[in-house]
Amino acid sequence: MHYSSGNYEAFVRPRKPEGADKKTAWFVGSGLAGLAGAAFLIRDGGVSGDRITILEELGIPGGALDGLDVPEKGFVIRGGREMEEHFECLWDLYRSIPSLEIEDASVLDEFYRLNKDDPNFSLQRTTQNQGQDVPDKALLTLNDKAQKDLLSVFLATREEMENKRINEVFGEDFLKSNFWLYWRTMFAFEEWHSALEMKLYLHRFIHHIGSLADFSSLKFNRYNQYESMVLPLVKWLTDHGVTFRYGVEVTDVDFDIQPGRKQATRIHWKERGVEGGVDLAPDDLVFITIGSLTENSDNGDHKTPAKLNEGPAPAWDLWRRIAAKDPAFGRPDVFGAHIPETKWASASITALDARIPAYVEKITKRNPFTGKIVSAGIVTVKDSAWLLSWTVHRQPHFKKQPKDQMIAWFYALFVDKPGDYVKKPMQECTGEEITQEWLYHLGVPVEDIPELAASGASTVPTMMPYITAFFMPRQAGDRPDVVPEGAVNFAFIGQFAESKQRDCIFTTEYSVRTPMEAVYTLMNVERGVP
Repeated sequence: MHYSSGNYEAFVRPRKPEGADKKTAWFVGSGLAGLAGAAFLIRDGGVSGDRITILEELGIPGGALDGLDVPEKGFVIRGGREMEEHFECLWDLYRSIPSLEIEDASVLDEFYRLNKDDPNFSLQRTTQNQGQDVPDKALLTLNDKAQKDLLSVFLATREEMENKRINEVFGEDFLKSNFWLYWRTMFAFEEWHSALEMKLYLHRFIHHIGSLADFSSLKFNRYNQYESMVLPLVKWLTDHGVTFRYGVEVTDVDFDIQPGRKQATRIHWKERGVEGGVDLAPDDLVFITIGSLTENSDNGDHKTPAKLNEGPAPAWDLWRRIAAKDPAFGRPDVFGAHIPETKWASASITALDARIPAYVEKITKRNPFTGKIVSAGIVTVKDSAWLLSWTVHRQPHFKKQPKDQMIAWFYALFVDKPGDYVKKPMQECTGEEITQEWLYHLGVPVEDIPELAASGASTVPTMMPYITAFFMPRQAGDRPDVVPEGAVNFAFIGQFAESKQRDCIFTTEYSVRTPMEAVYTLMNVERGVP
């Protein structure tokens, strides 16, 4: 595998690699990494889709790319996806996936036309004092000391940033700036997260610094990421003969490890409680999604808080079993054993009362029901005790969403601190209480909040114990290489695999880059990876 520069190789159709007709492939996990890997294996690796199987513990594909109407709860979106022009691997994939919305167009065509006709631009990036403007919101407020810290981290070596926290390399001047407020809430950084990843983010998104205050560099889907991104890809794979097996929990993978050579020899699983598996020959490829940011997520409802599930975590336990077999397979507990530092909560708010969209319109300065952008990204409440942010995407956010309902997504970085209106931590709050806190910061009169929160919305809180696990301070070797040295028939994919030379984590781009690198390496695809 090699990396390409420029667009010389972007339009090349690689020749079928030698031996492609003999290959059989197994994917552990049907998140974006697994789906993308299967697509690259077919399109660029020349492997027939009917020789590819995707194993998934849950009953639906998509992993963290969700968007569901959950029975007896309502519409649920655990998170949102910010995308931009330089997601080279993501767009390389979706240029080949047919749109489900537009005839004779790709998903990329659909996405391009949408964002060309309705470009993203936030009119209110932050508020304070119960929905009021922040006078210096257009400024990054970086003084000389803060700028020096920023430059020092940018120019530091990777080794100098290993195993350090953000608050170890940035001083108080930087941590009080609008730059940090915008950066941390846009990307979900905490002060105790990895200084190395912060450095990589600065390199990766340096072109966004000028638009931190207005999000004009961002682009969004028409609907939630499940309907806009997962379903078209799953249909394309299914049409090409790929087998999806749901309800299959992969519990272990066996390896034959010799000096200079590593081969996966068997996949073990439980399928609806029955143990099984498959033996692997050298021509049988296995692509393993390790770790999970949404593992053990729990949904509450309008009257019930979401639970923090600290119990057994199958995706993490699988990686632990694999890692015990070879030092090259990573150190999962660096990431998956720190729930107090990696958790946060979100909430899906369905507004049923027309008064709520009116308050949203007052802040965003846009009517939520035009079908066009509304908040254009998150609105962060600068003086919120929870450090909460919320967003209203293009409505409807779900195809089946009633036309008079508005869906907002809400999240907080400080889930264990008491709120400003609700005097309890977000992680202990029902959907109704989260709605109360949101309405308070929208500027709803205090006397109207209880009634409007009780009957004017239906809110589903979600607790995610591992949502920022990949941001924990780390060093080289904590994440395994996508294709470890000597590996002949297996690769690690997803957010916890190491793409050493390019990119940062917690993006759809990274979820597509790692399987692209994996397929191109194991299949010896002649075309370069962007």
